[in-house]
Amino acid sequence: MLFQEVIGQNAIKEQLIQSVFENRVSHAQLFLGPEGSGSFALALAYAQFISCTERTERDSCGICASCRKYNKLIHPDLHFSYPFFRGGEKEDSMADLGEWRDLVLSNPYFNLDEWRLRLDAQNKQPNINKAECLNILHRLSLKAFESEYKTMIIWLPEYLKNEGNRLLKTLEEPANKTLIILVAQNQDQILNTIISRTQLVKIPALKNEDIVQYLTENKDISETQASRIAYLSDGNMQAALNLLKEDDHDDFRNFTGWMRMTFADKGAQIIDFVDELSKLGRENQKNMLRYGVQLIRECIMMMSGAESLVHLPSAELDFVKNFSKHLDLAKCEALVNELEKAHYHIERNANPKILFLDVSLQFVKILKFNTLPAGTQYILN
Repeated sequence: MLFQEVIGQNAIKEQLIQSVFENRVSHAQLFLGPEGSGSFALALAYAQFISCTERTERDSCGICASCRKYNKLIHPDLHFSYPFFRGGEKEDSMADLGEWRDLVLSNPYFNLDEWRLRLDAQNKQPNINKAECLNILHRLSLKAFESEYKTMIIWLPEYLKNEGNRLLKTLEEPANKTLIILVAQNQDQILNTIISRTQLVKIPALKNEDIVQYLTENKDISETQASRIAYLSDGNMQAALNLLKEDDHDDFRNFTGWMRMTFADKGAQIIDFVDELSKLGRENQKNMLRYGVQLIRECIMMMSGAESLVHLPSAELDFVKNFSKHLDLAKCEALVNELEKAHYHIERNANPKILFLDVSLQFVKILKFNTLPAGTQYILN
């Protein structure tokens, strides 16, 4: 992958390029960035740039033997480790390497849900186990075959758990000309012993204008639609791609209808609606919940006098204006709380009919309260 193919993140690209030309390539680095920020794409472009035999001042050449192999993810000195979903103690990630390459080549901004879907592992938990750690150590013990550096990219080291302690000595004192890049999203879930042995590279969420530019140039959509998707995706390229694929009108219809019937406490309609929601499928349910969180945040902006910053189509804008009149900040916080908890439980395979009925009842309680001062906590039994 070329740096020019990575969306935005120009400051990080410059930093990584300079580290190569100034011979300051740290042997163990932690690329820490939120989901969809491009941290994995940057790691891949960085590894290719280091191995490129004809690199320019700004990027890999893209045509040398090394680059051609990197473009297909078949370079003998490029190694990957990632969470997988098989439970055997002797299992490692190599059995999924073909699927992994296909996913990375098709979308380097993928998330764990996309990887799980690719492997048809909807009800399984990800894992990087003892066998995988031993496999990592074995591959890092090999001599570089073609390039000056051999590179190991470990995606989501949050799933190493205590088995990650097996890697500490190698992270601290790897073989000469070895580059280990850990690509993570949540620093709090990584072993402190691993963090202390890596150089941290913080990668911010993508800027809205970078997402808009990519969508308009590559996805054949209008700037208005791209701007709306970029705003709702909140700097997450994978979320933007999901929003591009889904039917936004259905999310709007479902969520606003849900709010109206819970506001009016229409019990029979709520039960029928819960049945409808439970049939949507997990990914559609999660998308609708994320959409709801964004719409409530728009209500907060409207209530805070920042109407000029609310960029929504007319139907959604009308809903936000009208619904905001019946809310206060504490109610908004409570609604967002319930939506985020529902998203969390859907990811963990909760029964959707029971979950959405419970959330609906919580919405009724929240919306029936009188207006309270901002910061008041709703206690829902």
